[in-house]
Amino acid sequence: MATLLKSSIGKKLIQSISGLFLIVFLLLHGTINFFSVIDTFTGNFGSAEGLFAKGCEFMALPIVTIMVPVLALGFVVHIAYGIYLTIGNLRARGGVNRYEVASKAKTDSWAAKNMLVLGIIVLGLLAFHMNHFWAHMQLQEFIGSEAEDPYMLLCATFGHWWVVVLYLVWFVAVGLHICHGFWSALHTMGFNNSIWMTRLKVLSAIVAVVIVVMFSAVAINACCQAVLW
Repeated sequence: MATLLKSSIGKKLIQSISGLFLIVFLLLHGTINFFSVIDTFTGNFGSAEGLFAKGCEFMALPIVTIMVPVLALGFVVHIAYGIYLTIGNLRARGGVNRYEVASKAKTDSWAAKNMLVLGIIVLGLLAFHMNHFWAHMQLQEFIGSEAEDPYMLLCATFGHWWVVVLYLVWFVAVGLHICHGFWSALHTMGFNNSIWMTRLKVLSAIVAVVIVVMFSAVAINACCQAVLW
């Protein structure tokens, strides 16, 4: 097992598993946030009876709070192995001029060629996001303080157009990262025949679009609600 984890295949496997774990989290997180959009149409936006409020209560449960360090570890592992594998691929393909020679890289998608750049964008705005939401909600619950009202926090954050723009850029970067990363992870785990590859790429695009649309709708909806409030 130790030998496998030290090998190139083992490192790709760890990268794949950690990436899939983070995608599952994004789907859950995006669904709970999207409840705020549903609350707008049901007239429960800002209400303690709203689906979003209930979802935030769920995220504040001790068992979920305990998962925060696990999630953080998943990010660290994914980022560390992503950088390591990218550097290895650059060396194997001839360094920064790798696309000047005939190779598989010429047929790769833009997202595949720029996974590290997309990862850096995602990581940079992640700190921005955690300062806006995690620090005012989950962290407050963790230290025993009262968390801020989730609806008010949404409106306060997305009430500034430039913040919405930054988040939309972030969501698109996450989507592009997932569009390549999802099928690539499953490919590494064995779903790599010609039939499955086509299906996985379509599925990856669908998952990426769903995540981007959910989070973007939340930001835009909160911006509109901030104006109305």
